Amino acid sequence: MRGRAPHVAVVGGGISGLAAAHRLRMLLGPDAKITVIEQSDRLGGKLRTTELAGVRFDVGAEAFLHRKPEAQELINEVGLQDHVVHPTAAKASVHAAGRTHQLPSHTFMGVPASVETVRQMLSSEGALRVEMEPTLPPIQLNGGDVAVGGLVKDRFGPEVADRLVGPLLGGVYAGRADELGLRATMPQIATLLDKGVGSLLAAAAMMMPAPPQPRAARPPVFASLANGVASLVDRLAEVAKPVVRLGLPVRVLSWQGDGWRLEIGSAATPEYLECDGVVLAVPAPSARKLLSEIAPQVSGAYGKVEVASMAVVALALPPGTELPDRSGILIAEGERYSDRITPFTAKAFTFSSRKWSHFGEPVLVRGSVGRRGETALLQRSDADLVKAVRNDLYELTGIKAEPIDHVVQRWGGGLPQYGVGHVDLVETIEKGIGDVPGLAVAGATLHGVGVPACIATADAAAARVAAHLLGRVRR
Repeated sequence: MRGRAPHVAVVGGGISGLAAAHRLRMLLGPDAKITVIEQSDRLGGKLRTTELAGVRFDVGAEAFLHRKPEAQELINEVGLQDHVVHPTAAKASVHAAGRTHQLPSHTFMGVPASVETVRQMLSSEGALRVEMEPTLPPIQLNGGDVAVGGLVKDRFGPEVADRLVGPLLGGVYAGRADELGLRATMPQIATLLDKGVGSLLAAAAMMMPAPPQPRAARPPVFASLANGVASLVDRLAEVAKPVVRLGLPVRVLSWQGDGWRLEIGSAATPEYLECDGVVLAVPAPSARKLLSEIAPQVSGAYGKVEVASMAVVALALPPGTELPDRSGILIAEGERYSDRITPFTAKAFTFSSRKWSHFGEPVLVRGSVGRRGETALLQRSDADLVKAVRNDLYELTGIKAEPIDHVVQRWGGGLPQYGVGHVDLVETIEKGIGDVPGLAVAGATLHGVGVPACIATADAAAARVAAHLLGRVRR
């Protein structure tokens, strides 16, 4: 590489890949060549902003955690800070045990900080289980990991798990509480338990802000961009100035002794790309395949990460359609219509025109469909999904207005499942990659599925590759 500008290939054109490309540009300077290779026909990955009745509307991630700094800092860095918007004061709700309730405050991912905050959602027996939880023998993880659902049921009984924790985790991960690990999905709770806080109720209480602040003084939890979250990806592509190659899968990744070679395109007409460093910002199944020869142990760890599929059904309803005065509804697994026969298809609704004040007319709604293992549900046609989601909306709200436009966006294998032991898998991945020169990994498989977490992994990956290329890391 002496005497010439470095060349880095970023495999994967989602938010992790584009954030890595941007950071590499900042670290390596204007002369570096950065190539982003994306097997689909567009950039953005799980961020996608489309047109819905003439309005820019997110059918992937619609928001990011504002309290985590990475997304807001990157937005400021690329000059989009004036486009940041925050949700309205509308509250979320959950439909469980046949009734719709406001989502209780003072819970941490559904784990209650006190019995009073969740009493309205529980039977008298369920409330008593919550109240008496601190009297149970102290929780002792002994350094291990446990399934969230099992732990919550052991401590509080099934109602808290099914009516609160399950719907919230299903909304974030498209997974099931009985299969998701505590250390990856609720690391703050796990840390408190490790420190000797023996009660889930007490641990959740310690996570609550105190004393309560007036709403105006509280920092917003979530944020979005007025032109859609995917506008961040578009802006990153502008400022990073990578060479973008779309519609080209990476088939083989190999180390040549003094650099990397990527075989891209079809097996019949392959193309070869030589470069000095590589950032892999791809889902777990793709990372497993590409690393099978280079880093078998890392590949094996990626292979143990399950993925879930889901779909977003976006509806534009006629102007004047009256939505409930809430930001949306989570739907507990197994819930049925009032006829006690028909199951819900959707797992959640977002009443976007209530949640975000920058939307005018028409009235916009998102329905989310799919948890891990619901393969048959997602094999329905677009028309069937739209019909089923509209029926769910009517059952929950009484709204039967005919949409003036709709979009169905399917996310096949879109969400990694943070199962029991996921933190150990990530440690294996990062330790193994540390032994490979000029290679780094990023993405939602590692430290969180949200936008800030993905950006954090991208920054770390770019820093590692840049350090290697600039001679600060030697093997």
